[in-house]
Amino acid sequence: MEAPAAPHNPADPVSLEITVNSPEQMRELGRRLAKLLRAGDLVMLSGELGAGKTTMTRGLGEGLGVRGAVTSPTFVIARVHPSLGGGPPLVHVDAYRLGGGLDEMEDLDLDVSLPESVIVVEWGEGKVEELTDERLQVRIHRAVGDTTDEVRHVTVTGLGERWASADLSVLAA
Repeated sequence: MEAPAAPHNPADPVSLEITVNSPEQMRELGRRLAKLLRAGDLVMLSGELGAGKTTMTRGLGEGLGVRGAVTSPTFVIARVHPSLGGGPPLVHVDAYRLGGGLDEMEDLDLDVSLPESVIVVEWGEGKVEELTDERLQVRIHRAVGDTTDEVRHVTVTGLGERWASADLSVLAA
């Protein structure tokens, strides 16, 4: 007789690994992820240069139905894409050029924007975790140095009670 499964502790992260074979699949993953997001969500994207962080964010923007082309905000640090419908705006941040923690990002007012927006931060590790304990961490791994290999291994990890009961398996559809 098997012992009953232990109940899930909301403090434990929930993870899913997905293999993506093309930029279009990465964009589609972003569109599927958008269906899980709501105002107040923080998504942190990490991966090597060219891994597909901005491509995924383009899909998120499409899925959220926001205005404007989602492009890398590297030189402007952050872009706000208002909703074309009744959904939350998308705040897309590229923290690559920022060195320190949340103090350096204070001028962006992310803490003010978070309750009514979906905030996506590329290169945010070590910089924006203080915004909330409830966030999605998306790590995109690719073969380094091989520019012809489109395969990416994406790990989506939900942290905090917000994500404890989320069905991340819809991302692998």
